[in-house]
Amino acid sequence: MLFNSLQFALFLPIVFVLYWFVTSKRLSTQNILLLLCSYFFYACWDWRFLFLLVFSTLLDYFTGIKMQESRTSSRKRMWFWLSVCINLGFLGVFKYYNFFVSSFADLLAGFGLQVHPLTLKVILPVGISFYTFHGLSYVIDIYKDRIKAERNFVDYAVFVSFFPLLVAGPIERATHLLPQIKKRRVFDYDKAIDGVYQIIWGLFKKIVIADSCAQYANAIFNHYQDMNSLSLFMGAFYFSFQIYGDFSGYSDIALGTAKLFGIDLLRNFNFPYFSRDIAEFWRRWHISLSSWFRDYLYIPLGGSKGGVPMQIRNTFVIFLVSGFWHGANWTFLIWGGLNALYFMPLLISKRNRTHMDIVAKGKLLPTIQEFFGICSTFLLVMLSWVFFRSDSVSMAFFYIRNMFQFNFTNGIQYLEIERYTVELVFLIGLFLLFEWHSREKEHPFFGRWLYFKLVAILLGLVVLGVYSDITSFIYFQF
Repeated sequence: MLFNSLQFALFLPIVFVLYWFVTSKRLSTQNILLLLCSYFFYACWDWRFLFLLVFSTLLDYFTGIKMQESRTSSRKRMWFWLSVCINLGFLGVFKYYNFFVSSFADLLAGFGLQVHPLTLKVILPVGISFYTFHGLSYVIDIYKDRIKAERNFVDYAVFVSFFPLLVAGPIERATHLLPQIKKRRVFDYDKAIDGVYQIIWGLFKKIVIADSCAQYANAIFNHYQDMNSLSLFMGAFYFSFQIYGDFSGYSDIALGTAKLFGIDLLRNFNFPYFSRDIAEFWRRWHISLSSWFRDYLYIPLGGSKGGVPMQIRNTFVIFLVSGFWHGANWTFLIWGGLNALYFMPLLISKRNRTHMDIVAKGKLLPTIQEFFGICSTFLLVMLSWVFFRSDSVSMAFFYIRNMFQFNFTNGIQYLEIERYTVELVFLIGLFLLFEWHSREKEHPFFGRWLYFKLVAILLGLVVLGVYSDITSFIYFQF
């Protein structure tokens, strides 16, 4: 069930009405409703994988209790590693098994040994990386004595499978979401209206920006060998806004939907394309994942307490693991490694925490230095997205090499796409102006220009939305 589908447009108001007008007198009944609706929402993708979600939930629920009841550290450690190994084992089988066996076969082939590995023809369960990380953060926090084990199974199951965040995040923490699930919720009109506005903004980013850009990006990447340099640059440019509009649009819809039920989720994007360096970009892009790796991997490895060599090692570890989390392909590993390389000059010169505030806060325009910082950071990110989008490493290198051959003959080649071209670039420019104007807020629907923005966005949905195909969200594959 896609957020941008008719099914969800029917599903959401039905759940909303049942939640506030039928089950609102008892918190336990509300949570049971949320759990059943979340399981139905997930089953609409593929009911066969619902058992995997339920099993993962039961595993972490019981191991959390067992860890808390353990009288010795060794027994507590045993339950902890049981949960971690089984969770990562399922993730490894479904997401990484074929990659490892194929890579091992290619390695042997390099030494002249031909093998025919046994691969699995399995579908990747949607959202497995996200709900696995929900459970892992929970058991890690119990193991580290940061939280107590949750005894109410329904409350814990809602934390894992709350439908707005189930398939593509944000990756929540038990310390943030569980207290909200356990506390009685009262309808807040202002919060609900704010949620509706945020859903509209998310739909705009997905349907108008991301899906429109996808038409051009797909055409150029699918025929990259026949494209000139200008077309390849535009393909990377369009994909940069496709993935941003797609993923941040999903996050806005998720956050807005949660607000309708009186729940606040973690913010996942904070206008990342206005970052002045790559460190600031990663504090603003996919915030819930970046902070997850910081808290559960980077800091346990020693963080920034050691010398420069340790800091460099730890930085490469989290970026490579982040790349591998996104997909079982060498392109994702190189994408992660490339971002780690981008990070190195800032880390070594101790300037990785220079830009902690909002760019040009309280000002209309950035300084010249800030403007060039934003542009250069975007160009670096755009180049790294080529690896993220490419099917293979050889394709990515070919694509980037031809980008810098500076062959601008024949203008921009769009093959046979019957879509707007100049209008789309103009729309992206307007989109950036909206975001720039709203960079000190959570989303643009605030202030006296609210109704103007609403009309402009709805007009955009009508004018360009009809030219875009309804597509799944990119991060559903992760």
